Amino acid sequence: MTISDKRLRRHLLTAVVIKLLVLTVLWWLFIRDSHVSVDSNTIGNRFGVPTSTQGASK
Repeated sequence: MTISDKRLRRHLLTAVVIKLLVLTVLWWLFIRDSHVSVDSNTIGNRFGVPTSTQGASK
């Protein structure tokens, strides 16, 4: 392995680590506290599927 190969590997590893850190910080700041409520009737109406309040249809 040549010196340029080692340098390239180090630069790529550094870039990947920095990107992971940035993604983690962005997730922590903007997405962590987001909550999505799911209502089966609303989803059923959106997709045109009749929903049952008793569970799975037979």
